[in-house]
Amino acid sequence: MRLLILGTGGMANQHAANFKAIEGVSVVGGVDVVPERLAAFCTEHGIANHFTTLEDALAWGEFDAVANVTPDRIHHPTTLQAIAAGKHVFCEKPLATDAVKAMEMTEAIERSGKVGMVNFTYRNSPALQKGRQMVLAGEIGEIRHVEASHLQSWLVGRHWGDWKSESKWLWRLSKKHGSNGALGDIGIHIVDFASYGSGLDVAHVFARLKTFDKAPGHKIGEYDLDANDSFTMNVDFFGGAIGTIQATRTAAGQMDQLRLRVYGETGSIEMIYDTGKSTLRACLGEDVHTATWRDVPFDPVETNYQRFVQAVRAGRTQEPSFRRAANIQKVLDKALASDLSHADEALG
Repeated sequence: MRLLILGTGGMANQHAANFKAIEGVSVVGGVDVVPERLAAFCTEHGIANHFTTLEDALAWGEFDAVANVTPDRIHHPTTLQAIAAGKHVFCEKPLATDAVKAMEMTEAIERSGKVGMVNFTYRNSPALQKGRQMVLAGEIGEIRHVEASHLQSWLVGRHWGDWKSESKWLWRLSKKHGSNGALGDIGIHIVDFASYGSGLDVAHVFARLKTFDKAPGHKIGEYDLDANDSFTMNVDFFGGAIGTIQATRTAAGQMDQLRLRVYGETGSIEMIYDTGKSTLRACLGEDVHTATWRDVPFDPVETNYQRFVQAVRAGRTQEPSFRRAANIQKVLDKALASDLSHADEALG
């Protein structure tokens, strides 16, 4: 499989390294509007062909699939171009900045017959995959309550760099640069993590978003710091369970932690991803009477990158698909609407 990487910012390095490690996959081209960044990226990863426009890359055409690692608002137009050119697409999350665009992309890829998948990175956690299996197998009985959080701290700590001076962070705080804030950036991860891990889909959302004062005049250079930094959701799930889903970039002491607890009528399961480390615990059987939690072992799982390559070779999309990402985007859109209306918002 010959792969083109579209967008050569920070996350593109993960795509290049992971795809190149898969037998039979060649990263044959790179695309970026910043020539210096493109040249450095292609040199680092040994990529022979580089282009400053997607149009030029498509005119060349000597590739089978595109890894779309552009900023969020660029996903929609560039993915549609790649689909129209007959390419498979592996898109970074979110698929689009709203559900209407995401569904347009979904319908386009499904009509084309090509593979379209989205990089919900935390699906790579073996704790999440094993925990979901246990939930779906009925090991905790009927689900009653779900508690999920995604905690980061890069607005209060410099472990990933100085957000006040680096564009790769500042754009994530600015609506006019295409950001939906913490909701769009990490909210899509924790909503997927909670829904996938529990095996439940969200039916209703009541949300609150918060943007904190971070600079004089709420502005640094060209960046208006107006995108949300934290959110909370109260949700109802189809099937009757209720839950809370929250995320923030201001949780000092938490570099990148996703935690999901699923409480059922006969037990509970906790799935944690914390800065590269997965943990799975459960309170089952007689342990519910003593509130005893025990670690649960799990095996390694395939990554999204590996699943995408398998899907292209088989000609059949695997999860997480464009349609899955579009449905999660509907939840985020309803959360935005709920924050404005101060009312519960229903999903179809």
